[in-house]
Amino acid sequence: MSEFTVYSIPGSPYGRAVLATLKEKDAGFRYVPVAPGHFRQEPHVSRHPFGKVPVLEHDGFMLYETQAILRYLDRVLPEPSLTPADPKAAGRMDQVMNINDCYFFNGVANTIGFQRVVGPRVLGMTPDEAVCAAAMPRAHQVFDEFSRLLGESAYFAGDMVSIADLLVAPQIDFFVGLPEWGPLTANNPNLVAWLERMNARPSLAETTWDHTAKMAAA
Repeated sequence: MSEFTVYSIPGSPYGRAVLATLKEKDAGFRYVPVAPGHFRQEPHVSRHPFGKVPVLEHDGFMLYETQAILRYLDRVLPEPSLTPADPKAAGRMDQVMNINDCYFFNGVANTIGFQRVVGPRVLGMTPDEAVCAAAMPRAHQVFDEFSRLLGESAYFAGDMVSIADLLVAPQIDFFVGLPEWGPLTANNPNLVAWLERMNARPSLAETTWDHTAKMAAA
């Protein structure tokens, strides 16, 4: 299997999901950072016409949209499988991934996460408390629903790690240590325990913002 190339930026939770999936598969890859401010410029806009990250390149095949990338990797690297064979478990996996993209990232992670983490660390911004507060009702709804869907299971699709866990964990990990973390997890201890299990996996431990920044520098 030829090497994969991942175009992303340190700190991107979606980029981290792709890198973590490759590490779960024990697959070699090359990491190519995209400089801030160059997302909508060549050569990156030819890789991703909407100017986002990550993008995967494999044997001349270029693929964007993280869900598509994760499913592709699970097909071309079938061992270990990250998609449950049971249709109901697979359906739950798909549902969780769509909740992440439609309701969690949009309006919560891209708001509170940007205000609290990305803006201050990358742009030197001061968080807008009003913006964070306005996003909290939706944040509570998403955290509570993730907790409900997880239930007593070890992972979202049951006993096995799936691409849903690898997609969602980097997003939720952004919130650890933020003022919002305590209120959002007070009634969801199963979600906290799940994230601890995920972060203990080498695939997540080796793809943190700091680790990815070292990849970019290399």
